[in-house]
Amino acid sequence: MNASLISSIRERYQRVLGQIATAAARCGREPQSVFLVVVTKSQPLTIVQAAVAAGARLLGENYAEEAVEKISALKAESEVEWHMIGHVQSRKSELVAGRFDMLHSLDSLKLAARLERFLSQHGKLLPVLLEFNVSHEESKYGFPAWDETRWPELLPEVGQVLQFSHLAVRGLMTMPPYFETAELSRPYFQRLRRLRDFLAAHFPHADWRELSMGTSIDFEAAVQEGATYVRIGQAIFGPRTT
Repeated sequence: MNASLISSIRERYQRVLGQIATAAARCGREPQSVFLVVVTKSQPLTIVQAAVAAGARLLGENYAEEAVEKISALKAESEVEWHMIGHVQSRKSELVAGRFDMLHSLDSLKLAARLERFLSQHGKLLPVLLEFNVSHEESKYGFPAWDETRWPELLPEVGQVLQFSHLAVRGLMTMPPYFETAELSRPYFQRLRRLRDFLAAHFPHADWRELSMGTSIDFEAAVQEGATYVRIGQAIFGPRTT
């Protein structure tokens, strides 16, 4: 394996971990409370293997089929976890149920029902995060949550998702609009945190500990607003070529 490639990825990986720690300390949080998901979308297997050699243990993929080769090639790496962070088409739900360790993007009751069916067949429990669209962007997936006055309308479907015995809801996820300036993302992170508190008040026995939000551009602001998972690709690998 290319030693210089591993070294360069390790340097950027450690730099991001340091930035996470600094952002956490500024708001009185422990750095260990924030997990770094290394986004391997569109990266070839050799790059992913180098990232694992550099210390990455949580790997995030946007497309289930694209991840299959990587998951199979690295299955001997028992410490590696695969997180599905992109939109899941219904016809790909069996693949997600069978291959991934966590799903960040559960965005509909329909998908939840299909996952439950396949998970029950596998006898598997899948930790999931509920994805919410807090920006009203048509290009974003998720339960509609941009209008805070209508949050009570979300309760029936969320309640049904919580009833599935093979889905372990752990919290929420969102993708804000794309901004060049991190501060512009902050209000959307704050809205997701308020939504988490709203749901926790209505479903106090459920587990709402996790917030997945923040990418290479805005992850420090996300950490300051309560993120427990940040999803970083470009800051570790550089700009994608595909």
